[in-house]
Amino acid sequence: KLRRRCGINQPVGLEPERRRQLHAMKLRSLVGEHLTVSIEDVAGTDEGATANLSDGSVAVLAEERAHRGLGNALAMSVRAPSDAIYLFAAQEGAVLARRAALFTGAIEVFDVREDSVSRAVPAPPLPPVNAVSAPQLVEVLQQAGLEVVHEHGVTVGEVAGLEVARIVSDEVGTRIEVGVGAHDREAFALLHGAIPTPQAIEQVASVVRAHRLPGAEPHPLNRLGAERWLRAHLIAQPEKIGLSELVAVAPPIQRTNLKEAVPAVAMGRSSSGEVVVACAVGIDLDLVPFAADARLLHNQDADLMVVVSERDEHQILKDLAQRLADSAKVVAVPDGWREWTRLSSVP
Repeated sequence: KLRRRCGINQPVGLEPERRRQLHAMKLRSLVGEHLTVSIEDVAGTDEGATANLSDGSVAVLAEERAHRGLGNALAMSVRAPSDAIYLFAAQEGAVLARRAALFTGAIEVFDVREDSVSRAVPAPPLPPVNAVSAPQLVEVLQQAGLEVVHEHGVTVGEVAGLEVARIVSDEVGTRIEVGVGAHDREAFALLHGAIPTPQAIEQVASVVRAHRLPGAEPHPLNRLGAERWLRAHLIAQPEKIGLSELVAVAPPIQRTNLKEAVPAVAMGRSSSGEVVVACAVGIDLDLVPFAADARLLHNQDADLMVVVSERDEHQILKDLAQRLADSAKVVAVPDGWREWTRLSSVP
């Protein structure tokens, strides 16, 4: 009823300004019906809406890409008189509630359904999923000079953090599919299915390498997966961030495609013990909640390090890191990190 009353079920082709207005209307209605405080001001956004409340707290509607709503809410709360947050999530409320519990202050997360609104129950971290046992295929990826990464049961081979091959297991069998992303793998199989796998990997990998070399001209192939490219460099040279070793590990949520920028996670070791590292490129308000969720998944007692480039080391990241119940360190690497060498996948 709430969605129909506020018009959110209108066709997705709505003008951006109209969509923002509807988001603001929806948040105003939610606050009026479920909170005891009133709205001072409200603003619709492309992904939801934000409001300052009469008691100094903030309310946020996470309507689009709801799993990223906590970072936005925390950033708004940093500038508010009160640290209390009311987050209304159209999806992923359980994940947001899990992440909210990792921060100080009163953060209430609500699941917003078509006909009901309820307190979100924190979801447990994703259970471990073993990758398909295929040591011979993994060896093929390694012999091709790729970085082999295992995430949530999936094994991929990457060049400077960009996937070029994946081990796939289905009713047809277990095999390596070659290509940058699902669509490219399908197209490559149709056009070049008869090429032996090592030759196919080299054909795609060489194209990617040409665009991820130091000094390469701007190209889609060196914009995709920049955060994983940064992680690959740090794995090759962990001393750049004061660690003695570093390995890639799974993120706290599964990636759905190569185009979505998802912070890249790794586990390392410093002189004081284990460290969880989360890498991102560009301004990402959701980076700190994501990183804290990654620590919860892998080792909640580990130190947490958030790694960005110097140009992205904004104060807001440090402010959000300070809101964590267990502290995190924001570390900046030089803006020219793409020019670093020593990546085994880019000789």
